[in-house]
Amino acid sequence: MAGYDDFKRKAKGAIETIADASVDAYKVAEEKTKILARKTKLRAGIVNDKATIRRLSVELGTRYYNKYKDDENSEYRQLCEEITSSHEKIALKEEEIAELKAASGSKPADRAANVPNEELSKKKSAK
Repeated sequence: MAGYDDFKRKAKGAIETIADASVDAYKVAEEKTKILARKTKLRAGIVNDKATIRRLSVELGTRYYNKYKDDENSEYRQLCEEITSSHEKIALKEEEIAELKAASGSKPADRAANVPNEELSKKKSAK
C-alpha cells in the first residue's frame, strides 16, 4: 500500500505543478492579449487621426484655392492654375463621356446582347 500512496502523492504533485503552470500561462496570455488590444486600438486611432488630417488638408486647400485662384500676386498661383486646368480637363472628359453615352443610345448590356456569339468567344479567349 505504501507504493500506491507514494504514486498518489507524486501524481497529485504533478497535477498541481501542471495546474500552476497553466494558471501562469493563462496570466501571460491574458496580459499579452491586453497589450495587443491596446496597441490595435491606438493604431486605429492613429489611422482615424491621419484621415482627419487628410480631410481637413483637402478642405483647407479647397478653401484657399477658391479664395485665391484669381489672385495674380499669390505665391501659389502656379498650383492654382494647374488645379483650374485639371478641372477644365475633367469637364471636357465628362462631356465626351456624356456624348458617347448619348450616341450609343443603349446600355452596355443591350449592346452585348446584339454581339454575335463568335465575337464574344474571341473576346473571352483574348482574356
